[in-house]
Amino acid sequence: MNAHLSSIAAPAVDKVRQSIEKDAADKAMVSTMRRQRLQDFLFHKITLAFALSVLIVLVGIIISLIIGAWPAIKQFGPAFITTVEWDPVNDQYGGLIAIVGTVVTSLIALLVAFPISFGIALFLTEICPAALRRPLGTAVELLAGVPSIIYGMWGLFIFAPLFGDYVQPALNKTLGQLPVIGQLFKGPMMGIGILTAGLILAVMIIPFIASVMRDVFEVVPAVLKESAYGLGCTKWEVVRKVVLPYTKTGVVGGVMLGLGRALGETMAVTFVIGNAHKLSWSVFAPGNSIASTLANEFAEAESGLHMASLYSLGLILFVITFIVLSAAKLMLMGLSRREGSK
Repeated sequence: MNAHLSSIAAPAVDKVRQSIEKDAADKAMVSTMRRQRLQDFLFHKITLAFALSVLIVLVGIIISLIIGAWPAIKQFGPAFITTVEWDPVNDQYGGLIAIVGTVVTSLIALLVAFPISFGIALFLTEICPAALRRPLGTAVELLAGVPSIIYGMWGLFIFAPLFGDYVQPALNKTLGQLPVIGQLFKGPMMGIGILTAGLILAVMIIPFIASVMRDVFEVVPAVLKESAYGLGCTKWEVVRKVVLPYTKTGVVGGVMLGLGRALGETMAVTFVIGNAHKLSWSVFAPGNSIASTLANEFAEAESGLHMASLYSLGLILFVITFIVLSAAKLMLMGLSRREGSK
């Protein structure tokens, strides 16, 4: 009788045990899901806060620049951009000289640095022997870490004298004799000036652009290049038809990174640009940039209008950088649309 009851009760006990274990497993699963949802919620909000902090800082910078520049904006209006005069004694200020110096030196730096950086990146990724690839790549990265003041001191004491004694006279005797562009290469051959500042900036941004280009060239799948070589393409054809189309976004990003540093570089430019509030057609002549003007005068500005004018130059530099980045983005969007229409 007892054995019969035990045989009847055993399945019931098993069912109860299984039900209890299932309930416990369900509760554990629900607890795990709640914990995961809480973790996802916290992770989402924390990363959102990090992203918004960048936007908040950006808006804060813009607002602080506008507030600081408002007296000059109110006093001079849009004419501040087109006015040449910069006279702290009479409180008359215009930003045209500094704006032109910033744009011209940055363009010179980009025109010189881009082809050299492109060649360096291509050599390191496509042509360089394996034994030299790491040492040369390390040397490029080390150049990117050299402080700007070192470049400025080297430019002032080493590069400028040699440039004034040998390169500027040669440019004056050759390019200076041409009908139209000859005016750019005439003037005082002192070794310092707009052209010297642009070349020093080029030396500074070459490592940045070359490093970014090298990294993006290395992400091109090897099978794409090998397929092109298998079809009989030369190295240049592989670069032009495979590597560049695949990495154009990264290449433009590297160029913009270098241009951004060139636009905002301060100490190196201050050493070699000449720091003269003069506007000249000659790239040999001394000039000024927005960054060098801020470095030279910000600590010595006495009147409120002088300080506000310096803030206005900072705001203009911010706008120039924004325009450059926007133009690069629009260019990439145009390239993408043209690819879709093919």
